[in-house]
Amino acid sequence: MRILRNKLGIDLPIRTEKNFPAKGIEFIDLVPLTLDPEIFRKITNNFIQKIKSKNYEFDYIIGPEARGFLFGTAVAKELGVGFIPVRKQGKLPPTTVESEFAYNKEYGLDRLTLPKLADDEGYKGKKFYIIDDIYATGNTIRAIKEEVKELGGEVVGTGVIINIVELNNDRDMYSMLDVNEE
Repeated sequence: MRILRNKLGIDLPIRTEKNFPAKGIEFIDLVPLTLDPEIFRKITNNFIQKIKSKNYEFDYIIGPEARGFLFGTAVAKELGVGFIPVRKQGKLPPTTVESEFAYNKEYGLDRLTLPKLADDEGYKGKKFYIIDDIYATGNTIRAIKEEVKELGGEVVGTGVIINIVELNNDRDMYSMLDVNEE
């Protein structure tokens, strides 16, 4: 992994594992970023500053399982908005699922579910900001955006920690670290 741009300006203790979870895939482990309170705070503050600088107005942050939970909840807490965890299929009881959708990841098909909102208020007319850990092919964020739109909501912005530009050629995605695979 070659770092192209680091907006945080500090070395990040990221671990990688080749051929996991499938042959040809390099797993990027971001757990060390949550172990160091200063780095975790810097990442969270970076998201908060970016969101505030754009004057985004939204009701909820959405974070895909599992690492989107870690950073999304911290940002939601600081901004005083709710957090919606996007779960993998089968992790929520059927009565709490608002929508289930499938999409292709870089190593196969995945299925995610959006939970029902409190008091069955629904997604219609609400605004959302998506925070995820890594933007590889972009399919996870794209699938969530499409599903929220289908439910009548609007995604006003997205942000990730790492953007693997070689896989998606999207230099406009808000990210703290842009990398290429090697």
